[in-house]
Amino acid sequence: MREKFKELTKDTAVYGISTILSRFLTFILVPFYSHVLGKAENGIVGYIYAYIAFLNIIYLYGMDSAYLKYASLNKDEKNRKSVFSTPYIFVTITSLVISLLIIIFRPQVNAAMDIPSGRWDISYYFTFILFFDALAVIPFAHLRLERKAKRFALIKTINIVVNVFLNIILIRGFRMGMMAVFISNLAASVLTLLLLVPDIMRNLEIKINGTLLKKMLKFGLPYLPASLASMVIQVIDRPILLMMTNESTVGVYQINYKLGIFMMLFVSMFQYAWQPFFLHNAKEKNAKEIFSKVLTYFVLAGSVVLVLLSLFIGDLIRIKIMGFTLIGAAYWSGANIIPIVLLGYLFNGIYVNFTAGIFIEEKTKYLPYITGLGALVNVGVNYWLIPQFGITGAASATLASYVIMAIALFIVVQKFYKIDYEYGKLFRILLSVLIPALVFYAVANNSILFKFGILLLFIILLFLLKVVNNDDLKAIRRTFLPHRTPAAGA
Repeated sequence: MREKFKELTKDTAVYGISTILSRFLTFILVPFYSHVLGKAENGIVGYIYAYIAFLNIIYLYGMDSAYLKYASLNKDEKNRKSVFSTPYIFVTITSLVISLLIIIFRPQVNAAMDIPSGRWDISYYFTFILFFDALAVIPFAHLRLERKAKRFALIKTINIVVNVFLNIILIRGFRMGMMAVFISNLAASVLTLLLLVPDIMRNLEIKINGTLLKKMLKFGLPYLPASLASMVIQVIDRPILLMMTNESTVGVYQINYKLGIFMMLFVSMFQYAWQPFFLHNAKEKNAKEIFSKVLTYFVLAGSVVLVLLSLFIGDLIRIKIMGFTLIGAAYWSGANIIPIVLLGYLFNGIYVNFTAGIFIEEKTKYLPYITGLGALVNVGVNYWLIPQFGITGAASATLASYVIMAIALFIVVQKFYKIDYEYGKLFRILLSVLIPALVFYAVANNSILFKFGILLLFIILLFLLKVVNNDDLKAIRRTFLPHRTPAAGA
């Protein structure tokens, strides 16, 4: 079993290094935007990208997930080309149609998205961004399935480097304001697709397999409403917050919400490796035992990230480097939402763990109901809590929806793909986080010394409650450190 964990850990690490580097470069834009764009401009960028996120899902309608599923079942070279080409060509055609419709009905689209009248050119940029990004998704899925993590990482990193570089040049050098955000994104998307052309050409045949397409659509289409509902959870808080407050408040929320990127990084790097991993190992005799252990280790690692960042993120954003803080002082008032966002992403990661059974047993029909429930909870809690608690209410709505989704998916999947998780250990991890949190908020002391004391309490509890022991530490060392064979004669 250790070899399986090493395999997952290795892929997670490669995806993680690239994801961390890429997200770090993207994260540079958060303090940059907070210093060079006004709150209102940050608010506009935030809610336009919320709409882009929705449209991304419509452009793909679950075909990337369908590709991962059916490509993992086909080992023959000719069949694998058909599995790649069928969804790729079909997505290309539908993406072109959707893009043309957006351009034709541009005035109506601009009005529906509440794009300021002087910025209507934005719709051209985001339409082409959506088109080029859609054409890159299945090639990226192919790289993941083939475990070409390094190439995947390189292209993703180049995309972000170009995006960040152009943002800085166009905003600072050419004074283009928020338009530079969309121009930079488009340029990076075009370059990314060009870099993927060799992979596309090696796997492409100009032919759609009708029978296979029907199977893929049957598997993938439930992801459309499910993904739309998931996206509601991720972005609907911005439009609702805008409706109930103003663009400046949305700007403060947007900047602080993005500081949850650290937990999102952890979840994303795990997800990139997790889907190919469980598809490849689903037939193993001890697959369910492996998947159970994976959840435990994921929750443990995620809890460490949660505690560290929740304790010290407020101090980090105030540290000055070369005269600049991590985010502008005007945004510090929203820092209280960061622990809530971090916890929400952790529950999202738990939800991702539970998706293994859905994929393996091809039960995607349940996803729209589960994510739809999460979306309803999100919208309801937003309307309930924003009037009372402002941006804290919006962040709490996202957390509530991820918790509900994780619980609902667990209940459903256990009915047809039962896994005996390590419930006792998971409960002890919860206690190890909950007790320090209660002490911290009860005492309400923000000194660095006290925070390190809380961190020490968390570590002690991990050992006292037997969440971690010496055998675990040895296993971690064997996993991450290379084994050295003693020299002959030593």
